Amino acid sequence: MFDFRTMSETALTRDALDDALPTLSPDGKLLAFERGQHELRVLDLDAKTERVVASGYLSDRLGAGHEIAWSPDAKWVAYLAMGAKGFTSVWIVPAAGGESRQVSWLANSAIGGVTWSPDGSFLLFDTSQRTETAQLARVDLTLHVPKFREDQFRDLFKEDTSKPAGPPSDAPPAQAGPGASKPASTSDARDDKDARRTPKPVEIVWDQIRRRLSLMPVGLDLSAVTISPDGKWALLTASVAGQTNLYIYSLDELSRERPVARQLTSTPGSKSAAQVSPDSKEVYYLEDGRIQSITLDRRETRPVAVTAEMDVDFAKERLEVFDQAWTYQRDSFFDAHFNGVDWNAVRTAYRPHAAGAATPDELRRVISLMVGELNASHLGISAPPAGGATAATGRIGIGLDRAEFERNGRLRVASLVPLGPSAATGAIKPGDYLLAVDGVPLTGRSNLDERLERKVGRRVVLTMSASADGREKRDVVVSPVTQGVEKGLLYREWVEANRAYVERASGGRLGYVHMIDMGAPSLAQLYVDLDVENQTRDGVVVDVRNNNGGFVNVYAIDVLSRRPYLTMTQRGLPQVPARPALGQRALEAPTILVTNQHSLSDAEDFTEGYRALRLGKVVGEPTAGWIIYTWNIRLIDGSSFRLPRTRIMTADGSPMEMHPRPVDVAVTRPIGEGLRGKDSQLDAAVSELLNGLPAKR
Repeated sequence: MFDFRTMSETALTRDALDDALPTLSPDGKLLAFERGQHELRVLDLDAKTERVVASGYLSDRLGAGHEIAWSPDAKWVAYLAMGAKGFTSVWIVPAAGGESRQVSWLANSAIGGVTWSPDGSFLLFDTSQRTETAQLARVDLTLHVPKFREDQFRDLFKEDTSKPAGPPSDAPPAQAGPGASKPASTSDARDDKDARRTPKPVEIVWDQIRRRLSLMPVGLDLSAVTISPDGKWALLTASVAGQTNLYIYSLDELSRERPVARQLTSTPGSKSAAQVSPDSKEVYYLEDGRIQSITLDRRETRPVAVTAEMDVDFAKERLEVFDQAWTYQRDSFFDAHFNGVDWNAVRTAYRPHAAGAATPDELRRVISLMVGELNASHLGISAPPAGGATAATGRIGIGLDRAEFERNGRLRVASLVPLGPSAATGAIKPGDYLLAVDGVPLTGRSNLDERLERKVGRRVVLTMSASADGREKRDVVVSPVTQGVEKGLLYREWVEANRAYVERASGGRLGYVHMIDMGAPSLAQLYVDLDVENQTRDGVVVDVRNNNGGFVNVYAIDVLSRRPYLTMTQRGLPQVPARPALGQRALEAPTILVTNQHSLSDAEDFTEGYRALRLGKVVGEPTAGWIIYTWNIRLIDGSSFRLPRTRIMTADGSPMEMHPRPVDVAVTRPIGEGLRGKDSQLDAAVSELLNGLPAKR
């Protein structure tokens, strides 16, 4: 271990320490790190000298991948840099400085990390295009010469000529005398051993290197890759069905089996920081913050016992946390002019308050006030996740009659959540009375939530009766769900009610879909909701009210913007549009969009795309005007800190932050109209869309 801050005058500064992602060279003599997002530096640890070896727009220094990789001979550095249209590529530069050369040209938005093969002949990296499955890419740095098992067999019979012939092993040792050579010393043997360990110089054939990239068929959604020291295995961190585990993929050309990703771990915990042991027989990794080990041959897992104690001086930590938060915003905030705020003056004003914070919560409030001076969206700081399990309260999917409870203290079922625990039994109806939970009677003073605490997924017996006097009691067994599951069921009930509302209001001509956010699961749900019934309507109402954003707006827009250009007909079957028949998501029908003031972030990107592509009218209220792409990072005390880093602008260069997306038909819902079963925004959307359609034949 060493203290990086003592290595050089430049590295001594806090800025360099915060910006650095140090990577040690194989010989332990050099350190490569990024300074900000524009410089790649190499630090000589012996001479304590530092030099810039590459500049430009380097990859995201807040990423968790291996963004810098040393060649085995420590003569070259591979790094990631962003170029045209935001595509990230792999570049190589001499460690001594010189011309940087590009070695990958994939039109993908992200590269998770790059790693150099032990023999220096190729690079591996994982590459992806946002919601698509990340792939494993290989770039051969030299012209690849195939290996053959026949050559391996012939090598067994080659005479070893690397050592000169000497006396037989039973010959007496040579006597020392005048002019006799000295016996080999321990230091001589060490020098000989070190010479054998010295890697051969790495050679790179630059000519047509772009054509020597290949995608390896691992069939997994990768997040990290590293190569075993013997060069025979690629260790993959990958996700399948939302579960992250470790896999190995053979790189041995002489293997008798076809290479296939072989799963190492199968536990539910999150995996990260996976590394192969020097003998290439064992893998060490973090699982939910704990160090684990697994053998490659037998897949035997064992925990690595590590015990550490840490005393935190909050009086010092609070200023470190404050300075770290301030520095991250200084280096990453999307506007270099900080929305007209003097960011240095803001630090001067708030740092004394941070120094006086008595608790972490007080410190976070001070930081919240500080970032609030930027007058931008997507800002904030939150506490670290609480340790240990929390007591979850089970939900049984019933709505209670408030008036009955307030008058008589009785729990009368007013409604059932469709597909919820109670509705699924088929034995509970609206109007029934809930009398007891697991045999414990309920009164007007009972706390139902308390009775259902720690009951999620467990067997719970509800005592029900059709009458308030409790005659004809019956026991019904349910399995309570989490609040999140119940909330999701209530949301789907709301969607289905809106779908039925639009169908009635349009006389069956229009369909309806809603996106609750712009995340990948919601995109998948959009594909589900644009079912056969919606596809066969004359038009569809698209609703993004209360959508709090995400990142998939471009994919959702594609579904609505794709136009028909071919039809396909099998003999004896009806004519069908080519896009859906060939597996592409395309609605190919008129639409109208509904927004409100709670449509924000990527929902506003979606709205702008809808307007810019002239897909239809926008009805409702202007959007929120909160449109910045944002990252979450961890501060040293574990707090989660928001960094609004990417400015969003329209095609004509107009800013979108603080500029709500307008509507074509303004409709504000009166307070309480939902209680009357009315939605004036949907009514307007149905009317406008029908007016634009030809008369129904």
